[in-house]
Amino acid sequence: MKKYTILSLMLFFIVACSSNEKTYTDDLKGKKEMLTDLKLEKKDLDDKINILMEEIEELDPDQTKDPINISTAELVSEDFTRFATIQASVIGDDLVSASSSMGGRIIDLSVKEGDYVNKGARIATIDVETIEKQIAEIETGLSLATTVYERQKRLWDQNIGSEIQYLEAKNNKERIEKSLETLKSQTAKRFVYAPISGYVDREILKQGEMASPGMPIVQILNTGKLKVVADVPENYLGKVKRGDLVEIFFPAIDLSLKRKITMLGRSIDPANRTFKVEIGIPAKSNIKPNLLAEVEINDLNVKDALFIPVGLIRQEVTGKQYVYTVEEIEGKTLAKKKFIQTGEGNDTHIIVTDGLSNGTQLIMDGAQKVAENDLVNIVESETSKDGE
Repeated sequence: MKKYTILSLMLFFIVACSSNEKTYTDDLKGKKEMLTDLKLEKKDLDDKINILMEEIEELDPDQTKDPINISTAELVSEDFTRFATIQASVIGDDLVSASSSMGGRIIDLSVKEGDYVNKGARIATIDVETIEKQIAEIETGLSLATTVYERQKRLWDQNIGSEIQYLEAKNNKERIEKSLETLKSQTAKRFVYAPISGYVDREILKQGEMASPGMPIVQILNTGKLKVVADVPENYLGKVKRGDLVEIFFPAIDLSLKRKITMLGRSIDPANRTFKVEIGIPAKSNIKPNLLAEVEINDLNVKDALFIPVGLIRQEVTGKQYVYTVEEIEGKTLAKKKFIQTGEGNDTHIIVTDGLSNGTQLIMDGAQKVAENDLVNIVESETSKDGE
């Protein structure tokens, strides 16, 4: 009887609409108006039909619904591991500057970028013409001072002349000898030698330019000693230790390496709140200094944890989180809402701290279609250690 009443109401609505039928012109504008009005009427009818269907379901609970096809996974606890990806780069462990200990113009630069040099090989020559002129001038003065000293000594040996004259002549000769020795030692520094063996990574000064004392002329890189350096956020302090095994990935060359952390920074950079981590790596022909790398650091380990995909978790208006599981009740397979509490997780999975247990049949595919007590049909079931 109730169903006939509802059908009568629908017929009345359709007839009422037809009795007030609007007329349209036969041109393009009229057809567009008709299309718009028909769409509005269709939406209004669909809304009324959905409301009536919901009311029928409430008034007629005995009606049978087709079961919803789903897939499930049996939860089994497992160790949960989380990794954080940190951007890093390759640098040379031995990057040394070759510089001159004296100032002057570079009159010869015997290497260029990319050249391999051995330790002790000559890199450059500095112009010492000014010093050589000073040496020639001092040598002339020394010759005169020596002659004066020898004469004063002969007179002094014959007890002629004063002692002070003899001592002054001797002191003047020795002073000039020391100055000459100093200048000659400086000329020996005109040659710049390679402090280590390696490749010339950078040519800082060119031949003909002026070099200052201590100013780098070239940089030499020993590619046999490389390391990956990463700036790690300070919240990872205590989670990262020297000797930890990490995975390094080089996107540009599609290469992965597993190496141990060799050094942790002693201080926090106040600018970006990070500390340095270094990982020594073996020398390879395709790994170059400044190559970008990604370091995966293990920052969380939980023993015997139950964790599920983040996408399965739903939330009520109150903020409570829940998932749908499967239960057998009176011979029927029904979807059941389970409220849960969650803990740590990663981008894809999250640990469930309360609400689920080992052996729970978690609804996977179809979880977004079911509601509480819906009849379900399991088309695929598997034992999952990680909720996948």
